[in-house]
Amino acid sequence: MKIKFGDYGMVLVLLALVLLFSLLTLKRKDDNGPSAALDLVEQVQKDVPEGQTVLIFGATNTPYQGVAEGVAKGLTKEGRGNFQLVIGVPRDLRVALNELRGAGGQLGAIATSGERANEIIQEIPNNYPEFKNYKVLRPSTSLYSTFFQTRNFLAISKRVVVIAIVAIGMTLVIITAGIDLSVGSLVGLSAMVGAGMVQTNVVRALEAGGSANDVGGGAVLLGFLIAILCCAAIGFTCGSVIAVFKVAPFIVTLGVMMIARGLAKMSTDIDHNLPLSFDWLSHGKILGIPNTILLLIFLYLGAHIFMSRTKYGRYIYAVGGNAEASRLSGVPVTGVLVFVYTICGVLCGLGGCVQASQIGEATKTIGISLELEVIAAVVVGGTSLFGGTGRIFGTLIGALVISVMKNGMNQLNFEDALQDVVLGAIIIIAVLIDKLRQSGGLRKVLAEPY
Repeated sequence: MKIKFGDYGMVLVLLALVLLFSLLTLKRKDDNGPSAALDLVEQVQKDVPEGQTVLIFGATNTPYQGVAEGVAKGLTKEGRGNFQLVIGVPRDLRVALNELRGAGGQLGAIATSGERANEIIQEIPNNYPEFKNYKVLRPSTSLYSTFFQTRNFLAISKRVVVIAIVAIGMTLVIITAGIDLSVGSLVGLSAMVGAGMVQTNVVRALEAGGSANDVGGGAVLLGFLIAILCCAAIGFTCGSVIAVFKVAPFIVTLGVMMIARGLAKMSTDIDHNLPLSFDWLSHGKILGIPNTILLLIFLYLGAHIFMSRTKYGRYIYAVGGNAEASRLSGVPVTGVLVFVYTICGVLCGLGGCVQASQIGEATKTIGISLELEVIAAVVVGGTSLFGGTGRIFGTLIGALVISVMKNGMNQLNFEDALQDVVLGAIIIIAVLIDKLRQSGGLRKVLAEPY
């Protein structure tokens, strides 16, 4: 069977990015198992004379505390004296060094593991010139990747949810050769409206002598529903202006972006008096599966079936391919455009509720620059900005690619400004590739009249 790169290329890119960031974030870590303690005991016995003091340091509430305690037990078993066990924070090691200096003792070695004591150890030559010819003993080390960790992949999956939800609506819009710049602001507005409605119910409960947690899931669901309906109404208005008055989508959605962001900024942050039920949407589980994962599966399966198996899905592709020919063929172009912008508004509303539930609050900064990540996810996923082509599951892969890149750049300590540069470059490269694909190659593009 012949495999086309167009079908599987972005999956390969995603896997390549995971491999790349896994390699770039490789670090050495001191072993922290039972063998690490035995290793340090051996080194002390071999390299440190009996008359010299050994300071054994282990950071509190870390695996290295067990290593330090194991070293102390091992030295006691070997009949070795003249050592001091220091369990705590780096400051405690400094105190032990001061006490040793004050007593006129001789430092033979510091036996430690982990990185917490590194700064103190590096300062010893300058701060404690009395101590000479001491050794720093560490157990053997192993390589590990800070990126290729289960908890990091969970963080990526948590981050991708909002982008992936909103990207479904953006995919429909872009397939019709449109664009929606308001999605980030609508997400922020939805979060403020949803949390605000829930907080109103909390205030009533408190006035009645109850507590915030007296507000149940039904009230939270109603607040989220109102937020989603508000965004749906805004999306319907955008689509109507674009379809009926033939105004450029860029201009209409730019205006709506400013209006929605302004409304969100006029509100006050809601970071208290929210019930535990507010977090259920993002942190709850059904049959052991996180709600957000189930929600994504449901939305993407539904969107895929709608776009590939229904006539209305084919209408959306037709409008993006050639709106005038579609109109002459009986396709309700106006209705299709109003529909896709309304759906995009609905999904923005849902995305805002999910994000507010994730962080347990609603702030004015929610959704800022989200439109860039969403557009990048859609374009990277294979949807053409020229309209007429695109795949729902490609968008999901694109959202994962963007989330992996953002996470990887954070792991590498890239500044936010540099991350924006990279994201902007990705969008431009994806558009250029799409243009080359549409035109049939670089030569044909260069041969086209301006």
